[in-house]
Amino acid sequence: MVYSLLRELLFLLSPEMSHHTALRALKLAYQLGLNGKAESLVGTPVEVMGLKFPNRVGLAAGLDKNAEFIDALASCGFGFIEVGTVTPRPQPGNPHPRLFRLKSAKAIINRMGFNNHGLEYLLGQVHKAQYQGILGINIGKNFDTAVERAADDYLIGLRKVYTHAHYITINISSPNTPGLRSLQYGEDLRRLLVALKQEQILLAAEHSRYVPLAVKVAPDLSPEEIAGIAEVLLDCEMDGLIATNTTLDKSAVAQLDYGAEQGGLSGGPLTERSTEVIRLFHQHLGTRIPIIGVGGIMSAQDAVAKLQAGAALVQIYTGFIYAGPTLIKDCVQACD
Repeated sequence: MVYSLLRELLFLLSPEMSHHTALRALKLAYQLGLNGKAESLVGTPVEVMGLKFPNRVGLAAGLDKNAEFIDALASCGFGFIEVGTVTPRPQPGNPHPRLFRLKSAKAIINRMGFNNHGLEYLLGQVHKAQYQGILGINIGKNFDTAVERAADDYLIGLRKVYTHAHYITINISSPNTPGLRSLQYGEDLRRLLVALKQEQILLAAEHSRYVPLAVKVAPDLSPEEIAGIAEVLLDCEMDGLIATNTTLDKSAVAQLDYGAEQGGLSGGPLTERSTEVIRLFHQHLGTRIPIIGVGGIMSAQDAVAKLQAGAALVQIYTGFIYAGPTLIKDCVQACD
């Protein structure tokens, strides 16, 4: 009830302003001790990618792009936190407005464009955080780096964040960086992942610590494309798959205000498609590569459906905005 009232006040602001206001308010509440202890909700611990997660419910990348709110977000009860997407160099992202609410559909369209303060800033924020739980860092390429040179940016990101992350996510599925999604297919994907795997092996030897690599994919994939991606993931011995990012299919919201805006759609309209993509990937990957399910988790039942489709963990973002911290608790309890 309290969150519902707060949400309505926040929704009076523009989406991007309310986003920043809510995070600053959450951080202030945490600093004042109003959030309780910064501990994960009690759940059944689970081992995934060689890491022990205190519960199955994490925060998806995108909410805390610059790692400025790790402790405050952790106090909500997430079993793990993923920050980013971060690029080697700071970049402003796409022009405003670039974030749109579709309240009746419990959805969001964004075309943020990897707006972030860059690797150095993010790592400084990670260093300041008191959080001792599982931290994922999501890395991408700068918008002005040619797709043919994308591996250079990902390798920079991998090297920089390696000792600061428990796992690293390779984001090749945002629809808001031109050409990025082409890296999901065929030899382009294979070349990128071979380069990253080789570097991961070198870094593991150098630091005497193995940090898993997960690949984040789009929901807009055919069964044949899913089969091809799965084959490359297995061949390149990736440690995890995150399915899925936002969708370009806006047919479910075409008649709504802002439903035709460019960008990726998240929230309720993505629920079923994301779960189906997880199911199809699981048919190819089995238990060899664990899946983190994300996309349209608006209720505890949605989280359970992701697990039933083959996910080992789940992440929430848009559902957290619409439902608040109660959703985390509900999902943790349902996923036990």
